[in-house]
Amino acid sequence: MMDLDLRQVRSFMDVADLGSFSAAADKAGLTQPAISLHIRLLEKQLGVRLIERVGRRAQPTAAGRDFLIHARRIAEEVAHAIETVAPHRSGVTGRLRIGTGATACIYLLPPVLGKIRQAMPGIDIVVQTGNTHDILRLLEANTIDAAVVALPASGRSLDISDIHLDELVAVFPRGTGEKTLNAETLSRQPLLLYEGGNTRRLVDQWFAASGRTVQPAMELGSVEAIKKLAGAGLGLAIVPRMAMEHDDAASGLEWRSLDPPLERRIALALRRDKHMTAPLRALAAALPDVRKR
Repeated sequence: MMDLDLRQVRSFMDVADLGSFSAAADKAGLTQPAISLHIRLLEKQLGVRLIERVGRRAQPTAAGRDFLIHARRIAEEVAHAIETVAPHRSGVTGRLRIGTGATACIYLLPPVLGKIRQAMPGIDIVVQTGNTHDILRLLEANTIDAAVVALPASGRSLDISDIHLDELVAVFPRGTGEKTLNAETLSRQPLLLYEGGNTRRLVDQWFAASGRTVQPAMELGSVEAIKKLAGAGLGLAIVPRMAMEHDDAASGLEWRSLDPPLERRIALALRRDKHMTAPLRALAAALPDVRKR
């Protein structure tokens, strides 16, 4: 496929429009020999004469006039392409694809994404939820731009930064909780726990550290469903504290720290070879703020 040099095409257009190699050189800020070289190289590539001299004036040949029509279209398309991508340089438009867990999507990301949207109203924000393993697989495949996931997380092509410490707490109908919420007392209760994922593994490890193995009454993938069932008196739940901190009294639930305390860490994962667009930089800058909440 023949590749045209846009500088040569521009020089040809300037000579054809201005009727002079020297005038074209002045317009482009080049020397006259440079303009002449552009024309010669373009003519050699196309295999036709594009410019001829008539008296003191340079003008396009018949082939040059035909080519000039297409050259103007090329110039217009290039200018349009530059205008189209210009907003992306400033981050005014673009796309930010984030993968995360359902709880972080509900409780952690909204103020962060709201801040980004306020600063960059033109960007398209897409959020996909799933467990850590599936989200990291999407990230490594470059299907998403960033992942906000519960640790542990790993990947040879990934940079993973710890951004948030979240306590796991016991949740129960108001006034019905045990005074001491350790593995022994909780193992005697019907439990409502996450179904799989890193958070569930942390809970199982917490019980195992005290020599306990539990069989939950129910396993669910939704923190909101777990809270509703706990509120209906169907069991004691263990959920992230972030899911309870803004719960109002009308929910009929209360929460309390476990003994010993149990915590999970939330991290931002990015591909090492990912170009840091303005929306990605804004996400990375905004996420550490959640540790202050």
